[in-house]
Amino acid sequence: MSAQKPSTQVNAAAASKGIMRPVNRFLEQWIPSALTFAIVLTLIVAVLAFILTGASPLDVVTGWGEGLAGLLAFMTQMCLILLLGHILANTEPVQKLLTRLARVPGSPAFAYVFVFVVAAVASLITWGLGLVVGALLAREIAVQARTRGIKVHFPLLVAAGYSGFVVWHMGYSGSGPLTAATPDSFLAESLGGEVIPVSETIFSTWNLLAILAVIVVCAVLFFLVAPKKDAPVYELPESIASESRSTVDEEVVTPADRIDASRILTLIVGLALVIYLAVHFAQGGGLTLDIVNWSFLALIFLLVKNPFELIHLTKGAASNVGEILLQFPLYAGILGIMSGTGLIAVFSDALVSVANPTTFGILALLSAGIVNFFVPSGGGQFAVQGPIMLDAANQLGVDPSVAIMAVSYGDQWTNMLQPFWALPVLAIAGLKMRDILGYTSVTFLGSGVVMAAALFFVSL
Repeated sequence: MSAQKPSTQVNAAAASKGIMRPVNRFLEQWIPSALTFAIVLTLIVAVLAFILTGASPLDVVTGWGEGLAGLLAFMTQMCLILLLGHILANTEPVQKLLTRLARVPGSPAFAYVFVFVVAAVASLITWGLGLVVGALLAREIAVQARTRGIKVHFPLLVAAGYSGFVVWHMGYSGSGPLTAATPDSFLAESLGGEVIPVSETIFSTWNLLAILAVIVVCAVLFFLVAPKKDAPVYELPESIASESRSTVDEEVVTPADRIDASRILTLIVGLALVIYLAVHFAQGGGLTLDIVNWSFLALIFLLVKNPFELIHLTKGAASNVGEILLQFPLYAGILGIMSGTGLIAVFSDALVSVANPTTFGILALLSAGIVNFFVPSGGGQFAVQGPIMLDAANQLGVDPSVAIMAVSYGDQWTNMLQPFWALPVLAIAGLKMRDILGYTSVTFLGSGVVMAAALFFVSL
């Protein structure tokens, strides 16, 4: 029954059908682009500052203008994480690994679980890698399953690949925890000039257990929502084959061309970066945004064949960075308005008035999940919301690491409903958001329960 229209309603979980269907319908019809959200949010914050703080329109505009350049270093770090993750996912060794992994599943139910787990592990390494790996692996498994006579429901396979993204902010490239661990970041003032090492956030015991619990719970849910043996499924169309990796065919004529086609230079840079990172950690250095980026860069230089290939991969990855470059100055301007007018204190005082040390984590998770609809970038969200949550946590006597991870959890949680980061996945798969939203809603519900429970128990 491979000719049927893609449908996320094939044996979807009852909770998703009943509870999430109105939400899904609303999101499909009314969620605009992330850039439009950034502009609208700027106007909303400006009006709130004018109403709630007594700031004059000139004060608001001045705060906004002076804040525009406030996140330039952070913007570069975030763009590098996305750029390098995309490049890494498209290197030949990683592509070959994905092809081998696609041969592992021997049944449809195992295929859905397998894609989710692999995508989750890749997302924990770096979110850019996780997005691309999830989409490419889902597509490759669908192709190989078709040739082996195994009927898999392709929209569910793609949803499983995207759902791995639900743990990215708990992992190695989590922008919030890494920013808190980076000296002189924009969170430094909110942290009293101190840093929060990743041993208290990403690598804390409670966060590691939460990661494991989210993966296990969501894997079980994907197994349960898998179509039954005789149920209709939408298979990958016959016209779609494996994602072919474009080859780098540069003409080597001049001595300069021979240098660009040599692996020696990229190998030297890669080894030099590995030595630097080893010395950094041996001397007691910690994990920061820069160190994460340099570790990815080291892997890339070691895996590519030559500068020609790296230039080719960079051109392919660069298109994913452009929209972030436009959005981050607007997020910085929003932070400038809130800092310059005192709106941060107003928001944090409001949260303090309804929260206590035990409920703070859950309320921060919920608020971060809502804010993520308007600021889909994790880094941009921390620029807007991080200082507010840290100030509220300080007033309530809550460990700042809980505030950092609560915002991180909320950001990754509602990505399962927010279409912004799903777009590159859907482009690779050739599907629309409505084709997978019923299944990613299952991930939203399951992961939300686990993350809320983790924040509740760590706050006791």
